[in-house]
Amino acid sequence: MDDLLRYPAIDPTNFDLIVIGTGLPESVIAAAASSAGKTVLHLDPNPFYGSHFSSLSLTDLADLLQSHSSPSPSPSPAYNVHDDLVVLDLVSRPLYSSVEISNFSPEVLEQHSRKFNVDVAGPRVFFCADKSIDLVLKSGASQYLEFKSIDASFVGDGKGAFLSVPDTRSAIFKDTSLGLTEKNRLMRFFKRVQGHLAGEEDARIPEEDLESPFVDFLEKMGLPPRIKSSILYAIAMVNYDQEGVCKDVLETKDGIDRLALYNASVGRFQNALGAMIYPIYGQGELPQAFCRRAAVKGCLYVLRMSVAALLAEKDSGCYKGVRLASGQDITSNKLVMDPSFTVLLPPSSSPSHSVQESLRLLTLGDDRGKVARGICVTGSSLKPDISNLLLVYPPRSLFPEQVMAIRVLQIGSSLAVCPSGLFVLYISALCSDIEEGKKLLHLAMDALFRLPVSGNPENDATVQNETAEGGSVAQSENAEAVKPTILWSALYIQDLTTVCFSSPPFCV
Repeated sequence: MDDLLRYPAIDPTNFDLIVIGTGLPESVIAAAASSAGKTVLHLDPNPFYGSHFSSLSLTDLADLLQSHSSPSPSPSPAYNVHDDLVVLDLVSRPLYSSVEISNFSPEVLEQHSRKFNVDVAGPRVFFCADKSIDLVLKSGASQYLEFKSIDASFVGDGKGAFLSVPDTRSAIFKDTSLGLTEKNRLMRFFKRVQGHLAGEEDARIPEEDLESPFVDFLEKMGLPPRIKSSILYAIAMVNYDQEGVCKDVLETKDGIDRLALYNASVGRFQNALGAMIYPIYGQGELPQAFCRRAAVKGCLYVLRMSVAALLAEKDSGCYKGVRLASGQDITSNKLVMDPSFTVLLPPSSSPSHSVQESLRLLTLGDDRGKVARGICVTGSSLKPDISNLLLVYPPRSLFPEQVMAIRVLQIGSSLAVCPSGLFVLYISALCSDIEEGKKLLHLAMDALFRLPVSGNPENDATVQNETAEGGSVAQSENAEAVKPTILWSALYIQDLTTVCFSSPPFCV
């Protein structure tokens, strides 16, 4: 607190917009408002940019997960009134739960911990033709970013085999696991979709098919189960099991749009031949790029600055400003707040009913469910000749009751996220509760990795050295048969919550 009191006072003290948190959504909003000529104050209590969209070292990642996995001590809510303003205490709420961090090779990783850039949460890869990439290009944030292509995509069958995703004409012809009949049907399907998108009358898909489940249309086109899984879960990126009773059914018209996005992404950029790209140095570069863009346009940034309370009018409950941890009051017309923050409401007997209803908006959140996340560091690649890849386990591929797709993203040192010879793997799956999420993570890890058994991971792992081209050279004669050994892992459940109010009295 003494350090905060020594902070120089912020000048001016009134802004069009105050943004709390430097996560990706908040940073995009700050850049947009600054580019529109608005005065913006962007605050973050952390000493780094990115908030929950940052890329951190192993040590800092563990500290962040632990600090945000339990509620912070909060004072009892009080109805403090000063100069006709209501002072509402602001506290953080935990976004992560059931955090498990394991270090199986402290002697190996201790010297390299600061060389990692590990993503906390949020988007992992982007389609080249996605609107978010268009935003990066049009906003000018692209001058602060560099991306590389994900080399390959696979579908796991639960038996240890990785089946290539037949996503292009050349990939279909090269896939030796597909028979001639399967190749012909798949080519005929893609030709039908392309003709429909091009407006060809003889290829037009009937309206009744467009409104039917996509999985039924794939069945109607005569595609076998393996190809249906590839299209649904590795190309259209469906999360829920589409067979039988489904929580979120993908209609054919939406499935066609997703195939169109995938197809438009392949080869869009000369240095990224695949459909998906990933930012060099990790996803933490994305919010930093937008923050830099905002700063160029006049946005004022203050890190290591917590917001202690929000200020509202006594009579109406309308938002007026914030009170910083340093004690300074700053006013603004609008407020955008990281959803990891919430407001302690005063006792219902204190303000009027209308004010209480206005203030209650601050605690409303849009609960989007949960996602189970696992981060693993290994000394070898899942595929000895590929560094950066995406693997999908479709529903029911690991156990009969599996209703969620599990995705595994492997990133190597060619993307500057880890030291040479090591790999970072991200496992993620939507889940309804902690128990289901942890089960999905552990099943995926059992299928992919092994744990050190001799106490010396260097003797157990298949050691690989990445080449300058981003490939890798296996140092083990049985590289294909040996699962990668886990050196370090972090498992946790993340709450998916958004809070956004565009109408008065608050925009939070």
